[in-house]
Amino acid sequence: MELRLVTGATGFIGWHVAAQLLQRGEPVRLLVRDPARVCELDGVEDLVEGDLRDRSAVERAVQGVEIVYHVAADYRLWVPDPSEMFRTNVEGTRNLLAAAKKAGVKRFVHTSTVGCIGIPRDGLGDENTPLHPNDLAGPYKQSKYLAEQAALEASRDGFPVVIVNPTAPVGDRDRKPTPTGQIIVDYLRRRMPAYIDTGLNLVDVRDVALGHLLAAERGRPGQRYILGGENLTLAEIFRLLEELTGIPAPKVRLPYSVAYAYGWLSTGWARLSGREPRAPLDAVRMARKKMFVSSTKAERELGYRAGPVKDALARAVAWFRENGYC
Repeated sequence: MELRLVTGATGFIGWHVAAQLLQRGEPVRLLVRDPARVCELDGVEDLVEGDLRDRSAVERAVQGVEIVYHVAADYRLWVPDPSEMFRTNVEGTRNLLAAAKKAGVKRFVHTSTVGCIGIPRDGLGDENTPLHPNDLAGPYKQSKYLAEQAALEASRDGFPVVIVNPTAPVGDRDRKPTPTGQIIVDYLRRRMPAYIDTGLNLVDVRDVALGHLLAAERGRPGQRYILGGENLTLAEIFRLLEELTGIPAPKVRLPYSVAYAYGWLSTGWARLSGREPRAPLDAVRMARKKMFVSSTKAERELGYRAGPVKDALARAVAWFRENGYC
């Protein structure tokens, strides 16, 4: 059987990609910085300890591998030192692409982000919507854009790379949690007194993981595929959480200018204190547009289908509660 390498299996999407491969009985190798953080993945015995920036570790990890799922990334909306994020997301991706090509890997699935998809003023973004440079707010989006460009360049050079662009996944085992998961945690802690007029495309993390497997099986090299679910305003997300938890949704809608001012102050204090801001300015900037997109291409070419996001929100709520996040 073909050996699969998964990077980022201690993270949210990566864990679910590895879990689904193991459930299928596929042989899986993990590249992880800390093997002790590999939790609840029964059947994994092939671990390579190392960092994406460590070329020797990356070269060891790809030996004998047929398919690579490159899910690992530094996903934060505020970092004290942005250069660290660029080294992981950009240089790390280039290291893995080069090593995989040298090792003769047959298929490379690169996990990008919906942040690399252009969003029109009216309507839904898709894989062909132009991305305006002003939409690349902050080091996370900028570094992921450069990583995606590296993947596309490798594909143009003949390496079989398929790119997936997940939206905002929700569900169980969001350990860090991700920025979207943090919204749920803050809601459960009753720390959401108000909301702004923005929107996200929420998707079940399990559907995103399956989308990765479908991309490896059916994706066309050099193509991007949005893996999304439901387009929801923040107010609609809070109403779903109210139904699931009984915690009242916030009724006060903040003007964007007030949210921006709070984000500016919060981020300024973070630079002085070294503590993560309550409202990162880059997150506020991203919220200026509703990140509404279409997954039609993935549905048509991969057979991708996303289930009801309310079920995923319910799993997320239950998991955060059971694991002491609130």
